[in-house]
Amino acid sequence: MAADLSKLSNNLAGLFGDKLSSIDEKLGELTVVVKADAMLDVLAGLRDAPELRFEQMTDLCGMDYSTYGDDAWQGKRFAVVYHLLSVTHNVRLRARVFAEDDDFPVLESVVGIWAGANWFEREAFDLYGIVFTGHPDLRRILTDYGFAGNPFRKDFPLSGHVEMRYDPEQQRVVYQPVTVEPREVTPRIVREETYGC
Repeated sequence: MAADLSKLSNNLAGLFGDKLSSIDEKLGELTVVVKADAMLDVLAGLRDAPELRFEQMTDLCGMDYSTYGDDAWQGKRFAVVYHLLSVTHNVRLRARVFAEDDDFPVLESVVGIWAGANWFEREAFDLYGIVFTGHPDLRRILTDYGFAGNPFRKDFPLSGHVEMRYDPEQQRVVYQPVTVEPREVTPRIVREETYGC
């Protein structure tokens, strides 16, 4: 498999060159970081190039790197990670694209490249606030339409901002400020002196 990944890495470098920020192989997996301004060209090339043929996007997820590596992260805050599969060549690839603006993350939609990205992009929009330009129906998918904020961002409070409950007197659902006091739970770890020896 290592030979296949080195061949794939060479193909990627040859086809896309300076459109890629990095090509990294770790633990038998290959990850490329694609520059945001070239993402549609590169991702379409990953699908269409005969030596690549990544026909399937198996997953797409948003990422918030604001506290990554014990706050040692120096790069952009938000990224989208695409997990790709080439059935033709029996190989997988992870492609990562960082949004240029940390305050308002925006990337291009890949629904035109892989139609299955539709709901995945809606999920990343809902949970991380990443906007996908060109998406056919970008709206919340997991949280309520009146929900304030993006719950998977690292700065979102664990208890949220508001809570929802059914009020029997008003016979409807009402929103109110959170009544749970924020607290931090630190697990206790008890080990014997000779544990693991």
